Amino acid sequence: MPDLSYALFDTAIGFCAIVWSECGVAGVQLPETDARATRIRVLKRFPAALESEPPPDVQGAIGGIVALLDGQPTDLTEIAIDDAATPDFNRKVYAIARTIPPGATVTYGEIAERLGDRLLAREVGVALGQNPCPIVMPCHRVLAAGGKTGGFSASGGVVTKLKLLTIEGAQPGGPTLFDRLPLAMRPWRRNS
Repeated sequence: MPDLSYALFDTAIGFCAIVWSECGVAGVQLPETDARATRIRVLKRFPAALESEPPPDVQGAIGGIVALLDGQPTDLTEIAIDDAATPDFNRKVYAIARTIPPGATVTYGEIAERLGDRLLAREVGVALGQNPCPIVMPCHRVLAAGGKTGGFSASGGVVTKLKLLTIEGAQPGGPTLFDRLPLAMRPWRRNS
């Protein structure tokens, strides 16, 4: 693997990190409990990476991620990805995921259909679970059949996935966090 660098940056959901090489972004780390924990997780995933000042193209990627997580509709498809170590099947899945705009969702089965075989839905889920660059390759926009959330391998799991979808204004077909609350505790309930 080429020389890797990383930087931490603050977002609306906490300290994230980005890892890059001369070929592009190699990894994005969603927030852990604090900046220190995020740094530890990045170094666990990319032990050879050195903390560095991001070059202009990576600064642009950081700015886009920060804007998107702040609720601004931001297109991250122009961010160059270093996917040299990515298996071919995963690369195809990520390319399709990158076409899903903020606020929209697709299912694992729909991505499998685009790959030519709806029976590959489970393999699509596995590939998305291995996504090294969440947000940039927006695996959070991919749902299970029937609008159910499916899984999410980032810190916080499905709760983080729902937060990201809420920030982007997506309306998945399944229940929201508030649907799980007793009626009296739902924020939109009026006292009569």
